Amino acid sequence: MTKIGFLFPGQGAQFVGMGRDLYEQVPQAKVVYDRADAILGYALSKICFDGPEDELTRTLNAQPAIYVTSLAALAALRVKFPELQPVFAAGLSLGEWSALAALNALDWEEGLRLVQIRAQAMEKSAQARPGTMASVLGLSVTDCEAAATEAGCEVANLNSPDQTVLSGTVESIQKLVGIADGMGAKKVFPLKVGGAFHSCLMSGARDTLTQALQRVKLEKPAAIFVPNAVARPVSDAEEIRSLLAAQVTSPVRWVETMNEAAKSGAGLFLEIGPGKVLKGLARKCVAGLVVEPCGTVADIERAAGLLSVQNAKE
Repeated sequence: MTKIGFLFPGQGAQFVGMGRDLYEQVPQAKVVYDRADAILGYALSKICFDGPEDELTRTLNAQPAIYVTSLAALAALRVKFPELQPVFAAGLSLGEWSALAALNALDWEEGLRLVQIRAQAMEKSAQARPGTMASVLGLSVTDCEAAATEAGCEVANLNSPDQTVLSGTVESIQKLVGIADGMGAKKVFPLKVGGAFHSCLMSGARDTLTQALQRVKLEKPAAIFVPNAVARPVSDAEEIRSLLAAQVTSPVRWVETMNEAAKSGAGLFLEIGPGKVLKGLARKCVAGLVVEPCGTVADIERAAGLLSVQNAKE
């Protein structure tokens, strides 16, 4: 049988209407949304399905919304393949929490409560220490690090060999744009985000999350798990606990994570959750890495067909 890897999207993948088809057509996915609404104490599902967009985009809502939609999609996928177990799982920033829930290292309901704390803490940090982010295309990581040092910001996301995201104060990011242009970047553009994520400006959120994580039980992941902050397999629960907090102020090392994915033995990766961002990044990181989106009922039907065909050949 084809070995499968799971990839989970992070903040920015959200869109109004995400998960509606899962909710309406797959009872197991509906249970995830209904339970999440009860845990959170408000109708997150309605924000996912109906918006408005500015409410869904708020860090406070976007993070739990993506987490819940990803787990609803996973529930729908497991209706088709009840015995499906990945050999590898990783998530982009917030998606790391979804990956841990999928690998039975973290109870998904406890994970939701922690994601809510994370989102609240990050939004609070962003208000206390305002900042923003910018994406740089066409410069090496070394050049981006040099530009960040000159501008007074930090490298936040190493998304692909050609795309690096930097994070810092509004002033430092404005300065960065001119510096990166002068260094020959193909394109530099500010991101519509609620704060300077994965930078020292999130230190308050990291401290809050560190405390919250002490109260939660973590288990050894059921497959290879690669955290963003170190981009290597980690199985020790206490190390994972520490890295989940450190991730808030550390760069997301996605290129290295995809290199680890390529070594995992998985022949097919499923992007479980809203959007198709990770499929695009995977192609840029590792040639030949096959990623299929699994965020809608139609996606899951297509992936199920592909799995059936591949397994029939073996």
